[in-house]
Amino acid sequence: MNEQTFAAEKEQLLQDVRHVLSSTEDLLSAAGEEGGEKAQQLRQRLADKLKEAKAKLTEAEQVVVGKAKVAAKATDQYVHENPWKSIGIAAVLGFLLGLLVSRR
Repeated sequence: MNEQTFAAEKEQLLQDVRHVLSSTEDLLSAAGEEGGEKAQQLRQRLADKLKEAKAKLTEAEQVVVGKAKVAAKATDQYVHENPWKSIGIAAVLGFLLGLLVSRR
């Protein structure tokens, strides 16, 4: 999987999670004030958990982006320091991938 594909899939996942959180917020708002005290307590707990999930999502997003940047920088540095090794590795991986694809 190349870096662009990984980034696209990661962004799609984050958008999906944001959509779920947004939909949950909408449902929570639509529930209104009906249902008595016990329902109000449940809505409050749900709202608290939703805030916690948003915070964890933001934190996870920052960690993933940070790790991706470090990996990309390390890969770039390795390729610049070892261009022929990188070409050889890419050729071998391409050959092996070709073998796997041709067998199916």
